[in-house]
Amino acid sequence: MFTMKSYYRRFIAFCLLLTLVIVGSWSLGWNSPALAAIDDDRLDGNIFVVYAGNGSLVPPRIDLEESLKRKTPVILVYYLDDSKDCKQYAIVVSRFQEFYGRAASIIPVSVDSIFEQKSYNSSQPGYYYRGGIPQTVILDQNGKVVFDEIGNVPYEKVDDVLRKVFDLLPRDKSVTLKRRTFNEFNTELVQ
Repeated sequence: MFTMKSYYRRFIAFCLLLTLVIVGSWSLGWNSPALAAIDDDRLDGNIFVVYAGNGSLVPPRIDLEESLKRKTPVILVYYLDDSKDCKQYAIVVSRFQEFYGRAASIIPVSVDSIFEQKSYNSSQPGYYYRGGIPQTVILDQNGKVVFDEIGNVPYEKVDDVLRKVFDLLPRDKSVTLKRRTFNEFNTELVQ
């Protein structure tokens, strides 16, 4: 026969058993902490969020087809979230956005999202992918490939290409831009 007293006894027994299972799993190490590291090939989450601190890159604001229609230069970056090289390169990609994010479309493409087809057209990311990661491809305003390299490319090498695309002065003839610190603005107001 069902009584409230027997219900409470079963509920308390269940809670005690659940507590023992949880405490036991912790003591046996089943609930180990995440082992996120920039120098291994383990999946830790999206590399742009975890390692570059930049969740605004994924998903990209605009896709490749729309960028080509708008005649906007494009920086395609092919990556995998579980690649140490891509994890380290995420920081460099974030710098591209810092300096060129308003003028160019920065499109990170997880190679896992490229569906295998017999052929691609030039408005599909699979068209430019050559099978290595990280891979950086820069398309100018006319959709012409002006840079295509696999590996962790130094920021300066990509910057030199982008300076040509945007008709900017070379780095050695350009003023080094520095971000103003938050409090620097306030010190200008105070004598």
